[in-house]
This record gives sequence, structure tokens and C-alpha cells, in this order.
Amino acid sequence: MTDKSLRIVFAGTPDFAAGHLHDLIQKGFKVIAAYSQPDRRVGRGKHLQATPVKQVAIDNNIQVLQPENLDDEAARLADLAPDVMVVVAFGQILSEEILQIPRFGCINVHASLLPRWRGAAPIERAILAGDSTTGVSIMQMEQGLDTGPVLMQLDTPISDRDNAETLTSRLLSLGQQGLSTVLGDLVTYQANGRQQDNSLATYAKKLSKDEAFIDWQHSALSIAHQVQAFYPRSPAWCHYQNDRLRIIQAKSLNTTNGATAGTIIEKAHDNIRVVCGEGVLQVETVQFPGKGPTAIKDLFNGHPDLFQCGESLAGNNASERTK
Repeated sequence: MTDKSLRIVFAGTPDFAAGHLHDLIQKGFKVIAAYSQPDRRVGRGKHLQATPVKQVAIDNNIQVLQPENLDDEAARLADLAPDVMVVVAFGQILSEEILQIPRFGCINVHASLLPRWRGAAPIERAILAGDSTTGVSIMQMEQGLDTGPVLMQLDTPISDRDNAETLTSRLLSLGQQGLSTVLGDLVTYQANGRQQDNSLATYAKKLSKDEAFIDWQHSALSIAHQVQAFYPRSPAWCHYQNDRLRIIQAKSLNTTNGATAGTIIEKAHDNIRVVCGEGVLQVETVQFPGKGPTAIKDLFNGHPDLFQCGESLAGNNASERTK
């Protein structure tokens, strides 16, 4: 069997998954069908919108299947006679019955260096934790949450200027590289799979909206990580003059100041500096309601009266996070 003759069924839903599907198609792999989550209604008009994976499949004349529950697809999946199923951010847990149908089982692209950050939000959790390195793992799937043998790992550093968007882009490229390499010699990689050390496992639970609220009592470093991790999905935010102010870009400074946490203590031409529970946060880009992200230096050109020293971004109390 040549490296491009595997009959592949792909399962995935968001852009990250679609990027992997597109790459497989471009590299000449034989994708015979694509599973994706059902279309959802989005926007004010609540119009049905095709998932990114569905759109890539349609554009390349690949059969698309969108069951509410993949467990109901055992018979149809068996009829497709896949050699392997490739799963990338699909959004459903696969049963043992489904895992056993493809000739070589199911392999998954996971955006972390397993066993660290098993679960739903590995990219954001790595940033929030202040990890210096992350990567992708190509793993053989089994029953259990991201617990299967690792076939290949590729890593990348996390810089203090990365956010979830830039890191996801790099991890997509690594995932594409790793996936095509493994599929090119799947039997060999499966024979040399490395069992995970469960004692080292950490779990990347799904992000909640509450976690995007900035508590200025926290350290500047942890708030900077929060800003990085939540952009662009749900930017970190605080209160300013009865508005919800999103912080888009910021960095922590290892300086001290005796002012109350959340107080603006310095206003420069391209940033403001805000006291935190420990250290100072240098805020460089913000977003007001109904507006796009704006650099502080551009904001001051039209609104020089904003963000005066002594003003607070902390609001009245922590309960305001729900407003």
C-alpha cells in the first residue's frame, strides 16, 4: 500500500480541522468522506451556516455526513470501508465501536504536547498557564480523553507576544506537517507509538465567559496571559466609564506601585499602565463596544481625554463581571 492509497474518512468541524482537511487534499491523500457537526444557526438572523470542514469538503466534491451522534453511523461508516479515520477537533466522543471500524483505527491531531492539556481548550490553557512551549501530538485514539499512544509530536515556543490566534496558526502548520508524515508511513508509526504517562496529565477544560473578566487583584503576568489566551474568541475585558472595555494587547512589567489595583498610573503616547495585584500591566490595544480593536496611540489622536492617570479600570466590585 503506497502512502497516498489509504482510504481516509475525516472527522472535524472548526477552521483548525478544515485546515488539516484542505492540506490532506492538496497533498493528494485519498479522502473518501468527511464527518462534521450539524450546521448551526448564527448571527442576528439565525441563518444556518456550514461548518468550515463541510465547506472544504463541498469545494472538493467530497461526501459530507453530519449526524447528531456519530454512534448512529456505525453501519454507514463500515460501508465506506475506510483504512483510517482522521479526527481533528470534531466535537464528539467516539465510541469503541466506531474506533474499531477503520482498518488502522482512528488517529487524532491534538494541539498540545500530550499528556499535558488533554481536553477541549489546550491552546488557551497552555497560554493561561504561562507555558513556554507547546505543540501538536498525532495520537492513536482509544476510549478515554486524549489518552492513546502518541505517534509523533512537534513543538513550538510560546512567546510573550503570542495570542491564541497566532499560536493556533503555528500549531495548524505543525499539525499538517505531522499528520501527513504519519499517514505516509502509518504502520511504522503505529508500531512505534509511545504510551502516555498518565501521572503527568493535565486537563484543558472548556473556557467559560467568566474567565474573560479581568480581576486587577491578580498579577500583571497572569492578566497578560489572560489577554493573550482569550483573543480573538472572547477578549479579556474590564469596566471603564460604564463601558465594557476589551483589552486586546498588553504586556506585564515587573515594576511596583502603591496605588490601588486597577488604577491607571501612567499615560504615554502609545500605551497606558495599570496597577495590578503584583506588577503593572502595559495596555497597548483596546476595544470599546461597537468598535474594532484600536491601538492606544491611534485612540489618543481623536480622544486625548481618555484614560487619565488616577482613573480606575476595576469597576465598583467583582459582581460587575456579569453586566
